[in-house]
Amino acid sequence: MPMAAEEIEAMIRAAIPDAHVEITDLAGDGDHYAARVVSESFRGLPRPQQHRRVYDALGGRMGGVLHALQLTTATPDRGV
Repeated sequence: MPMAAEEIEAMIRAAIPDAHVEITDLAGDGDHYAARVVSESFRGLPRPQQHRRVYDALGGRMGGVLHALQLTTATPDRGV
């Protein structure tokens, strides 16, 4: 069963409380999303670590329930 955009956003916000999260369903199928996550907690972290924090927030759903996520991360001064 596909994930709803609201569920993805809620999971990210639960793990990264200060995050500004925008989710876009790229194909209309609930399996292919784009996410833009902006958080002060990303400051000083290299991009792969920022992305890992988001993937960790999704609790192992990447590649299973959630087939594809085009991810963009940033700090507030670079992104909202």
